[in-house]
Amino acid sequence: MKSLELTSLIHELHELETRSCLIEQQGKMILEYYREPATTSELYKINSCTKSVLSALVSIAIDQQIVPQSDTPILEFFPRLAEDSDPQKREITIEHLLTMSAGFNWTEFGGQNSFPTMSKTSDWVQFVLSQPLSDLPGTRMEYSSGCSQLLATILRHACGQTVAEFAEQQLFQPLGIESYYWETDPQGTHTGGFGLHLKPMDMLKFGRLYLNEGGWDGRQLIQKETVRYSTRPFLPAVKPQKAFYGWHWWTSSFLEDTGLDKTAKSTETQYYYALGFGGQYIVVVPSYDMVVVVTADKFKKKRTPVDIFRQYIVPLLLQQA
Repeated sequence: MKSLELTSLIHELHELETRSCLIEQQGKMILEYYREPATTSELYKINSCTKSVLSALVSIAIDQQIVPQSDTPILEFFPRLAEDSDPQKREITIEHLLTMSAGFNWTEFGGQNSFPTMSKTSDWVQFVLSQPLSDLPGTRMEYSSGCSQLLATILRHACGQTVAEFAEQQLFQPLGIESYYWETDPQGTHTGGFGLHLKPMDMLKFGRLYLNEGGWDGRQLIQKETVRYSTRPFLPAVKPQKAFYGWHWWTSSFLEDTGLDKTAKSTETQYYYALGFGGQYIVVVPSYDMVVVVTADKFKKKRTPVDIFRQYIVPLLLQQA
């Protein structure tokens, strides 16, 4: 991107009161914006971007055969499902949890308000497993932090460590992530769907790991095939996101018009992203060799969070192209 374009972007970020925005392309930091200097060293809640970090941990555990293959029924970890009156619950697999397609009757926010209700109970896992099925497992994506908590519980059980301990050994230490904070449920299991607090630069490192297809400093932390598989579109996402869903990653695309030949079709540029409530993003754009991180904290002023990547950065990329 040209310096003039970046100047206009910085102006927009300032106007939107964006907390932070980092853009790395071809291994070079081309924008590092913070509203306040202290933001560089502050831990901040990344909300549901936590889900994509959990996806990485489950991927690592599957690669290392600590967690069984993704088509394994979760009955193996939750034997109480054998007593459930609905036999279809015994068909739910680890992959169904990862793709939010377990089939539970769930409304994350609004309506049933399943997530706030879950978080007020004394046993989140019991609450999730006791929900009736509204769909056959594997047929429809319904956004659910309950699925994420089941995954975190499976990971804790399989590796014999807390989720955070496993994360420190397998992910944080190799990436040089030295400080974090991670909330837990009433059973002491780290929250799978939210609750991780990181610095913006450490969010960027996580995005770079995925851009590098799981490779880091000569080590393969996640197998390439696993990264590619887990970030592909499995199922169309429920509104309001016009996107698809992979293994706890959102996937989308934008159109590029070459402008050279009016008869030529526009090319579609694929990207995938971690998304947290209130405008927290880790965006990976492989064809541009780019990672974008955004954190925001001004979303409570009756203002819809802005998708800064889609609304402001994509137009600059198209100009550049």
